[in-house]
Amino acid sequence: MSEALQLHHDGPVARLRMARAQVHNAFDAGLIADLTAALERIAADAAVRVLVLEAEGASFSAGADLSWMRGMAAASEAENREDSLALARLMRALDELPKPTIARVQGAAFGGGVGLVACCDIAIGVPEAKFGLTEAKLGLLPAVISPYVIAAIGARNARRYFASAEIFDAAEALRIGLLHQVVAADALDAAVQKQIDLLLKAGPIASASAKQLVRDVAAHADGAKHDADNAALIAKLRVSPEGQEGLSAFLDKRKPNWIVE
Repeated sequence: MSEALQLHHDGPVARLRMARAQVHNAFDAGLIADLTAALERIAADAAVRVLVLEAEGASFSAGADLSWMRGMAAASEAENREDSLALARLMRALDELPKPTIARVQGAAFGGGVGLVACCDIAIGVPEAKFGLTEAKLGLLPAVISPYVIAAIGARNARRYFASAEIFDAAEALRIGLLHQVVAADALDAAVQKQIDLLLKAGPIASASAKQLVRDVAAHADGAKHDADNAALIAKLRVSPEGQEGLSAFLDKRKPNWIVE
């Protein structure tokens, strides 16, 4: 891992921090590769129960680095396809990470930075944060991040912001669903910690499986299969060690054994 990315562990919480403040944490091939590799390690680490994605400096992420964009503009279509697939792998790794994820949005996010926010399960930002899917200003579109952004803000809002490339504020990001909560800068860490505390009180397997459940439900077109799959899932969870412990703890009026004081 390069100096552009820092990974710290605080018990069951992993904090992945982008550290390219001098370029507003913009993406280049190196940062994309580092983020993807770090997410793969976190996914495989059984000790990690929550991931916080954060950034140094004034911006969360300005999207594509200008030097990187300049290089891609001169590259072939095949080279651009491979480069875009690397970004797609990053976004999918974050979206499908088998741990709950929190985006700590302390500043502006544009382009791919919006994609990172959309891929996280919980997103908390400050009032000063600005957002933009600005690719259309360059004759491009946010194609790679589109599945995650559309899932976050809905098709109607995506049609507006993909086409207009306009900048919007944190209040609008909250209204359309990109952010879950907006808090003052001096309250950001406390708000993130509150979510961490809530996630750590949930069953680790249930919490990690939540996003897969949502994805499966959203993808189902067959109602009967949908019902059968959900019934099978809850039955499996109820007889699992975690499910048995959770139910027993509730009935015995005690805390389950996964809560560490």
